[in-house]
Amino acid sequence: MVNKGQDIQKGLTLSPVSIGLKVGTKSNGIKYSVRDDRSRYFFPEEWIKFFDTIKKEKQPVFDVAINTGARIDEILHIKPEDFDWDRPTLTLRVTKRKATKNERMGKKRTFVISTQFARRIKKYVSDNNIKPEQILFPITSQAVSQMLKRNLQKAGFKDWQQFSLHNIRKTHGNWLKALEIPAEEICLRLGHDYNTYLRHYGSATIFDRKDKQLMNKILGDVYGIK
Repeated sequence: MVNKGQDIQKGLTLSPVSIGLKVGTKSNGIKYSVRDDRSRYFFPEEWIKFFDTIKKEKQPVFDVAINTGARIDEILHIKPEDFDWDRPTLTLRVTKRKATKNERMGKKRTFVISTQFARRIKKYVSDNNIKPEQILFPITSQAVSQMLKRNLQKAGFKDWQQFSLHNIRKTHGNWLKALEIPAEEICLRLGHDYNTYLRHYGSATIFDRKDKQLMNKILGDVYGIK
């Protein structure tokens, strides 16, 4: 709970709200909300519980999120032709442009994916008759975000407001760290430098043996994990 107050520099008026979410109104009248805790990530059992509440036909977009750690805007640009089914790998061709590094466009990233995940996506492409040059998911990021919030509540998450689609990206990075994948590989996969990874994605490992077994089940044989 926070006290009502005003941020003079930003022109924001804050209102108290429960479950760790600050809501308020900007000086221009536009309402907004800010999460108190941005470090929340899924434990494997939580992910399974959440994932099972999603309708089967809507699950693939979240399957891509947890198996790649990609940003939602990157995910929504993925096409079948971006996959190498034989290796298997995925190339993200539309990525975030880093203005602080004077990038005119984002750098593409290619990384390995598990054979199990590759088979699921290949089947999704076939079942939906998606052509190589077509995007996998004709949906908006807002719709995916709403789906996330709705199903978190359905799954009984009391702190559902602490989650955003970015928390799935954070979860992916933390799981790979727990499974002892080198930090530099995780950074290259996520498209971050080491300091950014530690500041925003790295968390102390508190997963137990059962957690790691479930991570293996969810992520499959990526990086030869068994």
